[in-house]
Amino acid sequence: MERGKFVIIVLDGFGVGQMPDVAEVRPEDLGANTCAHIFERMPSLRLPNLAALGLANAVGQEFPGLPAAPDATWGRATLTHQGADTFYGHQEIMGTKPPVPLTEPIQVAVDDIALALERAGFSTRLYTSETSGLRFVIVNESCTVADNVECDPGQAFNVTAALDDMDFETELAIGRIVRGIARTPRVITFGGRGVHLDNLLAAVEEHDGFIGVNAPASGVYNNDYHCIHMGYGVDERVQVPYILGSRGIDVHLLGKVADVCANRFGESESIVDTREVLERTLDLVQAPGSGFICANVQETDLMGHRENVAGYAEKLRVADELIGRIRAALAPRDVLVVMADHGNDPTIGHPHHTREYVPLLIARDGAPSGSVGTRSTLSDVGATAADYFGAPAPQNGTSFLGRVMISAS
Repeated sequence: MERGKFVIIVLDGFGVGQMPDVAEVRPEDLGANTCAHIFERMPSLRLPNLAALGLANAVGQEFPGLPAAPDATWGRATLTHQGADTFYGHQEIMGTKPPVPLTEPIQVAVDDIALALERAGFSTRLYTSETSGLRFVIVNESCTVADNVECDPGQAFNVTAALDDMDFETELAIGRIVRGIARTPRVITFGGRGVHLDNLLAAVEEHDGFIGVNAPASGVYNNDYHCIHMGYGVDERVQVPYILGSRGIDVHLLGKVADVCANRFGESESIVDTREVLERTLDLVQAPGSGFICANVQETDLMGHRENVAGYAEKLRVADELIGRIRAALAPRDVLVVMADHGNDPTIGHPHHTREYVPLLIARDGAPSGSVGTRSTLSDVGATAADYFGAPAPQNGTSFLGRVMISAS
C-alpha cells in the first residue's frame, strides 16, 4: 500500500492523570491531572477538535467544552523514562529505551567548569547565593552555566546566553566545554535577544540544593530563540528519524523536538510560538509527497512551568484550532497522532513537570473507533511510525498500526 504522511503533534506537558507509581517515586505529583484541572479552573474552555479526537475519552472525564467522542480512535501511553522529562520523553517517542539518568547538581562541577573556560580564554566569575552559598558560573558577563531548574532536578546543566551580548557560536563553544566536563544527561545551550545578564540574574531560583536561571521568566524564549541540546547516552541509529531518513524517507522535526532529537538526514526547525509551529506543520501536511513529521508545541509546557492556568488554556485554544485544520488537510492514507511527553499540571503547587499518562489521539480515514489501550511506553508511537513506512522497528516499542489501519500491508 502506498504510504502518505505520518504526523505526530506533541502537546508538551499535557498529561491526563497521574501514573500509578507517583506515590512512591514522585509524591509531590500526587493528584496531578493537567487536562482535567485546566478544565475545572477554566469552565469556559472549548476544545472541539481535540474533543472530536477523543481527548475526554483519554482523560476519562467529560467537561462542557470537552465531550466524549464515541467514534474516536484513542488511547493513553505510559512514561517508561524515569521522572517526567522532555528530553527523555522525546527520545522515548522516537524509539529509544530510556536509561536511568545520573543526577547531580552544578555544585560538583562548578570549579572545574570555571577553570576550563578560563583556560579557553573566557572571562568567568562565580555567582554565589547569599542565602545558601550555592554557586554557578557567569561567562563574559553575558552567559550563565547553572542547573536547569525546570526539568527533573540534576538531569541537565543550562548554558543560557543573552545573544545581543554574545553570539550563538561563542555560546556553543562554551557549551562544548561544559559538555566535556558534565556527567549529567544533558547540557542545554540556548539563548535569545532582548535580554541581558541582569535579566538572567533576576530569574535565578533555588530548589533543594539546585540553583539556576528560570528560562521562561528570564525572557530568553521571547525573541530569536536559539537552542541545541547536547546529550549523551542516546544512539540516534535506533531512532525513527535515523531509520526513516537513512532509507530516503523525508523527516521533518519542528519546535522543541528539533532541539532535542537527532535528525541527520532530515530537516529540523526550532520554533517556539504555538501558531507558527502548527502553521508550519500544516504547510508540510498540505505539501505533495510522503514523509514523517513530528512537531512539538512548547508553549503549553512553558505555561505549566509558570503555573499559569489561563495562559495554558489559551495556548490549548490556539493548538486546537490548528489541529482541526491539520486534520482536515490529511489525505486518506495519512495518519495523525496527537500526544504529549509528560504532564505539567499548573495547579499542582510546584513549577515542575508532573508524572502523568499522556493521551494518544489518532486520526486516519477508516480507522476503527475505540481504544488502542494504555500503551506501556511512548515508544509505541515511534514503532507504529516505522511500521507505517515498512521500515525496521526502533530499539523500543510495539506498533499499534494494525489497530489503526484495516490493513497494515
